[in-house]
Amino acid sequence: MKIHLAFDVYGTLVDPQGMVDHLRADAGEQADQVSQLWRQKQLEFAFRRGLMRMYEDFGICTRQALRYAMASYGFDLEPAREEDLMQAYLSLPAFADAGPALASLNGYHPCYAFSNGSHPALEKVLGHNRLLEYLDGLVSVDDIKSFKPDPAVYAHARRATGAMDEPLCLISSNGWDVIGARASGLMAIWVQRDPVTVFEDWGLAPTAIIRSLQELPDTLARFD
Repeated sequence: MKIHLAFDVYGTLVDPQGMVDHLRADAGEQADQVSQLWRQKQLEFAFRRGLMRMYEDFGICTRQALRYAMASYGFDLEPAREEDLMQAYLSLPAFADAGPALASLNGYHPCYAFSNGSHPALEKVLGHNRLLEYLDGLVSVDDIKSFKPDPAVYAHARRATGAMDEPLCLISSNGWDVIGARASGLMAIWVQRDPVTVFEDWGLAPTAIIRSLQELPDTLARFD
């Protein structure tokens, strides 16, 4: 069965915690905590903007979340240093399984990046990790000025990937994203990168659960 695949980017293909090393010069031993809070607030700010219909580019959410995280731990950032960190975010490292998994699917399933990030940001971070060559296209929420998990975003993904009459499956390590996709009628595979992470019980289970993206070919074969 031909299934269109929509890969979440941040947390699924590339690792937001790759910023920890960049933050050590500013936050020292608290770099890991600052990075985690940065990611948490980045998502929270996007959720709130989506609900309030006060859309701004995901990069704005990322910058505002960085400022919040640093201030919460009592650190100051000079404007030039803030810009350095924002530029570094455009070069987040890919997870080790991302490239091999996409390469193994190439030619078998149409593969798209599907993200809260803008097109320029996605081109930068995926290009940096040489993942663009395995993708059939990029789908950004920026096209409709909202954020996941707004149902309109998943409807946009169907249109943008051409999967109107064929199955569309989200691939994401973010449980809230999987729930959003399932609520909108999509298939959704949860990448449980951390074995202790619990999937939220909303009565909307993932279509499948995997521990690594390299499990995708065998998992998708079960749907034939």
